[in-house]
Amino acid sequence: MDKLKIIHTQYADGTDFITKDGSLIRELMHPNWHGVLKQSLALARVPVNTSTLLHSHKHTEELYHITQGCGAMQLDTEILIVNPGDTVCINSGVAHCIRNIGTIELVFLCCCSPAYSHQDTEILSSINA
Repeated sequence: MDKLKIIHTQYADGTDFITKDGSLIRELMHPNWHGVLKQSLALARVPVNTSTLLHSHKHTEELYHITQGCGAMQLDTEILIVNPGDTVCINSGVAHCIRNIGTIELVFLCCCSPAYSHQDTEILSSINA
């Protein structure tokens, strides 16, 4: 039996960066930096009146868990309004983006399996939805 390997990170130790779809992200756990193997977890922020680019992932399944703000999420041709406490599963291959339609910053946790990579992100529109 393998020994327990504890992986622990702190928010303050992370650095924000822009993903290929335009999201402002802070990786909380990612194989490239933290020793996890099969997934990643990030905190994403979308300013008021902005959105991510419409995109899809060939291999990655994502979970978005909204923690602050209000968003309009496009999943292929469907639009879903999301609020704090909502969790949405985005299957691989599904076109998606999210627009902040509220009055405060939209904040959500994004869990990816396999872990997020720019290489697995295909931009489908150069205009924010």
